[in-house]
Amino acid sequence: MRRSPAATATIPTLALVLACAAGCTQAARGGVPSPAQAAPGTPGAAAVPLVVPNLWDTQAAIDAWIKSGRWEAEVSSVTALANAWMEERAKAVAKPAIVLDVDETALSNWPALRANRWARIVDGPCNLEHGPCGLREWQKSAKAQAVRPVLALARHARELGVAVFFVVTRPPELLEATRRNLREQGYEFTDVIGPPKDAKYPSSADFKASARRELLNGGWNVIAVVGDQETDLTGGFAERFYKLPNPVYRIR
Repeated sequence: MRRSPAATATIPTLALVLACAAGCTQAARGGVPSPAQAAPGTPGAAAVPLVVPNLWDTQAAIDAWIKSGRWEAEVSSVTALANAWMEERAKAVAKPAIVLDVDETALSNWPALRANRWARIVDGPCNLEHGPCGLREWQKSAKAQAVRPVLALARHARELGVAVFFVVTRPPELLEATRRNLREQGYEFTDVIGPPKDAKYPSSADFKASARRELLNGGWNVIAVVGDQETDLTGGFAERFYKLPNPVYRIR
């Protein structure tokens, strides 16, 4: 399967933001050692100094990037590519479908993650005002807001006769709250697919690939997959894959 060119389209912009947050201030103050200082006595070559990002600056850069609208703008640029491909393929195949991830794809957990200073804290109570906020409690509340470009993509899919499936790795006991949250945010879908209770998969990618395989076995043609993690997109069983930017966490 060919990867969409969108798979890496969002990375350079954020990389520059975080690189500057991590190193620009220190360099301006003369805090970055010269190659000679970094590796004195190294013959014939200059060593590259190690610059450790300042956590506070990095958190502030992420917050500013999201609040400025640049995150949503990059999401829009990726979903525009997915939308164009969907329009091309919708009438060309029988039983077309798209597969969407939920967290940081269809629904935004930014309020909970912001309360955690952008750390991904899974368990525990959720205190949005003072933090921390356990993500499972937040997800159970069904208060996450739709990511607008992804909502527009899902709505256009329905207009084109393309089925919308959500494949998630949230625990089974959260699937009903997830369905309610998606419906209340305006999503219409054929199904929300999560891992069966007590099922064991080597990784998130293995589960998501197996879910797409089951859709193909059921006669659906998965023309596009959209997600914010590489694990949403690996393993095949779809025509094209589109990666959204996520500056906060990585799922293995």
